[in-house]
Amino acid sequence: MKAGSLIISVFGDAVLPRGGRIWLGSLIGLLKPLQLNERLIRTAIFRLVKDEWMYSEAIGRRADYMLTPAGQRRFEETARHIYASNSPIWDRRWRLILTVGELEPKQRERLRRAFFWQGFGVVGPDCFVHPSTDLTTAFDALITDGMSDLLRHLMPLLAARAGSDLSASDAHMVRRAWNLEQLGTSYADFVTRYHPILDKLRHGVQNEIDDESAFLLRTLLIHDYRRLLLRDPELPDVLLPGNWPGQKARLLCKELYRRLLAPSERHIELHMKLSSGVTPGALPMLAERFQTEDPLTTPV
Repeated sequence: MKAGSLIISVFGDAVLPRGGRIWLGSLIGLLKPLQLNERLIRTAIFRLVKDEWMYSEAIGRRADYMLTPAGQRRFEETARHIYASNSPIWDRRWRLILTVGELEPKQRERLRRAFFWQGFGVVGPDCFVHPSTDLTTAFDALITDGMSDLLRHLMPLLAARAGSDLSASDAHMVRRAWNLEQLGTSYADFVTRYHPILDKLRHGVQNEIDDESAFLLRTLLIHDYRRLLLRDPELPDVLLPGNWPGQKARLLCKELYRRLLAPSERHIELHMKLSSGVTPGALPMLAERFQTEDPLTTPV
């Protein structure tokens, strides 16, 4: 588990709903039980600042850390997928990004990796495809990742399939562009890892879990789920295999998060501080997470 990636998860899940800033010493204290020492956290924060994800503001001898505007946009877009209760509705149009002109091998690999983490599939060497993403947001993410110089080689397109019964189907596109077997295995592993914990909480252990453990478990839950979603193109149900484990993972994450929320927030209330010593209050966005009723009723 990389310290920088875990810090990103903590910022998105715990810090943003309380104003988006935190004293570095407070962050170190919150993450210490996960065996992340002070030196490792400081190094990870330094890299996030260097990569323009965050910036600092000195308050006397202390410093608060906050997201840059570009970093906050990335978090807000990710949060929209993480805490959504319902699977996306497809408008039956494909989002395509074509590469135009000559690109060096290293540039192509940078684009491939960047689009992979945005959930894009690959159709041939010069075409990336996604069923529902916002193309402007996809380009903004490239700029945030320092690839603005490559935008002139990219052509965004929005296409609806207009073929006959003899043409390739949407299912053919999915099989060509994505390795759903690998992603499905990762979702199944997620369910296997967290379902025993949810089962115990369902059967009365919830009153026995201490506040710190609830916070740590909530952090790891969202961290693992976020990294799965970063690779997930969020295909509509009609294009997914039967009994897709991603649906079970979403329902599990939703219920477990709700059960951990109150005790984990008590821990955050005690230990999350600004450089001034003030504890920032929770914003309404926290209470709104996972609150929409989910039409899927399949038990996890």
